[in-house]
Amino acid sequence: MSAEKYFACAGNIYEKIRATQLANIRQAAMFAADSIARGGLAHLFGSGHSVIPVLDVFPRYGSFAGFHPLLDARLMWTQVLGSGGVRELLKLERTEGYVKEFLSNFRFEPTDTLIVYSHGGMNAAPVEAALYGRSAGMKLVAVTSLENARRSEATHSSGKNLADLGDVVIDNCCPPEDALVEVAGARVAASSTLAVVAISMALVAETAAKLAERGVKLRAFASPNVPGVGPENNLQVFDDYARRIAPRLR
Repeated sequence: MSAEKYFACAGNIYEKIRATQLANIRQAAMFAADSIARGGLAHLFGSGHSVIPVLDVFPRYGSFAGFHPLLDARLMWTQVLGSGGVRELLKLERTEGYVKEFLSNFRFEPTDTLIVYSHGGMNAAPVEAALYGRSAGMKLVAVTSLENARRSEATHSSGKNLADLGDVVIDNCCPPEDALVEVAGARVAASSTLAVVAISMALVAETAAKLAERGVKLRAFASPNVPGVGPENNLQVFDDYARRIAPRLR
């Protein structure tokens, strides 16, 4: 019954996102399409489990160059314990000043878009990424739990949380505790990853549609299971990505 309850609760979250967040997803896609059409980038940032949607947008079958994942191995775990473990990650993503140093590896333009993911929206990592993006003049998309933002006080020295900083804020519609099912007094089975991956794929689809409306041709990173799509297609996708990214590395 707990598995069935999880599916029911997760389905309710998907429906709430569809019913309440489509306008915000479309606005975020407009920002991303504007950036990509101008030869710019739609950057993606997350830390901890919020790196999962960043990894899933690009490179991923069904996506395309123009999305730029901002990935730091120190902000994602490579194992549970020991070097690269969760304890280190949790400390680092709550330490002010680190993300600014990481982002200084890249050159950003005001025509770019920055999409920042964080369920809680309070840690230093997402807040400082958002502040950095705003200081660079980029449009900022925040993907977070608005219920958590309403319940919690900011912990960053700026007095801001992620939801305060977005030009558009997409609510993941998940409860602050994230877990959906209570078993023997414990809350288990998280929801936010399912929610933000769905939001991200909707954003990819909507961005592609808005680029098509402008006559901008894109080449999708395609599964080898697609008939008639040879390996040269994906090599060209990576060439396109390299052309966009190379001038931005410092």
